[in-house]
Amino acid sequence: MSKKVGSHTIVFTNKPSIIGYSATAGIKEGCGNFKDYYDVILEDDLFGEKTFEHAERKIFIETIKNSISNSGLKIKDIEILVSGDLLNQIISSSFSARELGLPYLGLYGACSTMAESLAVGACLVDGKYMKNVACCTGSHFSSAERQYRFPLELGNQRPPTSQWTVTGAGCTIVSNKKSKIKIASATFGEVVDYGINDVNNMGAAMAPAASSTLVHHFVDTNTKPEDYDLIVTGDLGKLGSEILIDLMEREGYDLGNVYNDCGQMMFHDKQKSYQGASGAGCSAIVLNSYILKKMEKGEYSRVLFCATGALLSTLSSQQGDTIPGICHLVELIRSEE
Repeated sequence: MSKKVGSHTIVFTNKPSIIGYSATAGIKEGCGNFKDYYDVILEDDLFGEKTFEHAERKIFIETIKNSISNSGLKIKDIEILVSGDLLNQIISSSFSARELGLPYLGLYGACSTMAESLAVGACLVDGKYMKNVACCTGSHFSSAERQYRFPLELGNQRPPTSQWTVTGAGCTIVSNKKSKIKIASATFGEVVDYGINDVNNMGAAMAPAASSTLVHHFVDTNTKPEDYDLIVTGDLGKLGSEILIDLMEREGYDLGNVYNDCGQMMFHDKQKSYQGASGAGCSAIVLNSYILKKMEKGEYSRVLFCATGALLSTLSSQQGDTIPGICHLVELIRSEE
């Protein structure tokens, strides 16, 4: 049986399992709509460290440890850490791998990294190259703001199209061991650019990439939106979600009531996050808390997890470049087998 179907999708014949997961959330996130689902909610965004960058690193390390513990494994049982983040040279991930003493594969997919790491981890397990893989990503509001925009001390006014970068990290353990939740397929996205150059309008920049990947998945697998219990994008926010719905309708697909967005769901209106949440940690903490727990309970049986990313840098923005978008997709299923 061929593992490749259509133009963009891989079907995993051995159906790698998710045997453990964990999510750590910051203070603002811990007051949001998923506060009852996170494993850890920080009391201080510095997490006992001197800088926000060091705090982000510590969040990664503790989340990875918690996910390994939740899976019933030990650190020595993990054969590789597949991880990425938003800081230059993905230092939160690489320094975490150094601390934990794990083989390491660093990825950069911006906010799409959770789906990208799961897809790569599933490939390693499905191909029987490895037995247990840790897939992780995250972000920190304060470290991301001063890298991509302005120092917090300036108190810049946020435009209405902006989103709030999540402080938090999520880690998933993908394994050849048996569990109810499995990774059935992965669709790798194309880089799509519709000419958006506003760094405070990430949803509009990423929505076309999400549409492209979803259409490729539906065509490759001969499925439609109503075949799934939940289709969730990474961090398009309220505006980006509306754009995606319109784009999909043009392609002949009605996402209907099965669609939602992690960034749109994260905060409640009183938290004044404008278009909602963003950041690599956004989809990571929603997946590794709310979604997987709902699947464990049998409330969702088939989920499309579509993490979205904006592939910009401060350099590209300063030179006037437009913002390329990317979306990677993994199909999660619940099976008693």
